[in-house]
Parts: sequence; C-alpha cells; structure tokens
Amino acid sequence: MSCDRDRFLESQLRSGSISVRDFIRGLLLSDRFYRGYVECNGNDRVVEQVIGRVLGRPIYGPDEVNSWSIVIAEQGFAAFVDAILESSEYFDKFGIDGIPEQVNRILPGRSQGEMPIYQRLPRYGESWRDRLIRDQLMISVDAFNKISRPMTVSRLLYEKPEGRLYKIWLVLLFVLGAGSVSLILLVFREMFTI
Repeated sequence: MSCDRDRFLESQLRSGSISVRDFIRGLLLSDRFYRGYVECNGNDRVVEQVIGRVLGRPIYGPDEVNSWSIVIAEQGFAAFVDAILESSEYFDKFGIDGIPEQVNRILPGRSQGEMPIYQRLPRYGESWRDRLIRDQLMISVDAFNKISRPMTVSRLLYEKPEGRLYKIWLVLLFVLGAGSVSLILLVFREMFTI
C-alpha cells in the first residue's frame, strides 16, 4: 500500500545511492516495519517473518528459530537484520543488488507449488489478535458473524438469545404459541358447531 512505502529509500535506490541490500535493510529497520511486524509478534514469529521475506524460504526448524531468537534477545533486532543480510546464504542467492524472492516455489513432481510466504505468514499471529480482541481494539470473527447475519424467522425461533432479549423472546414465544392454540380451537369450534 502507498502508506507503507518509504519514498526516501526508494529515491536513493532509484538514483543508485544505495544497493538493493541496503534498501532491504532500511525497510526492515524502518519504524513502519517495527510497529507492524516486530512489535506485535514474539521473537520466534519475527524470525519466521524475516527469514521468509528476506531469504525467501521457510525456517529449517526449531533450532534455527531458537538460535536467531537468542540473537534478537541478546543483541537486538538490528543485529539480527544485519546478520541475515550479511550471511553467505543471502549473498549466494541474491548478491548485493538481487531482489529477494521466494525460492523453491515450484517443486519437481508436484502439481502445485508452495503457498507464498506472505500468505502463509500473516502480519501478526493469533496471540496478538487475541490481545487486540481482549483489549476491545478489534472484534472477533464470531462476534462479527453474529452481528452481520440478517435476522430471520428461524433465528428468532430456534436460537436462544441472551440477557434481556431472552425474556422478550420467551414472552414472544408464549404469545405466539397461545395465539396459535386459540386460533386452532376457534377454527375447530366453528367447524363443528351446527
């Protein structure tokens, strides 16, 4: 999105003042990335996000996550970013001016490739989403579905509401039930009277 762009870094990259690798470093160390990814995730998830987006691959396992998480905890996020961008793996895949992309997207012998990393790793995890819901900064999917579903007769009859609506629901059912029984008795009386 346009609000996520860093125009200063883009202009430096276009003019040749910085390399693609320096551009990636600038984006990863930007306030926007920190607030949008680092701040709302634990170190384990940050490692998955950065490895996936910068090296273009999923993590190799829990040992890799743990080792990079220790680097973040002891030396900080900036040291982690520098270590990734200065690694031999990064240089072998992308060099200084190569654009990071997901590798191994299409695997031989498979009809379908892997899911793209940006789809597999949404911006923040379940723990952050649950915290936003708990602090009432976001509505849960279940609450949204409850609100957005249209009112139907079947919902009125078969779904038991809560609180004050439950009492109104009971009165309404009683009145409708009594009215239906009265109508049936009235019809029978009229049919069988001479």
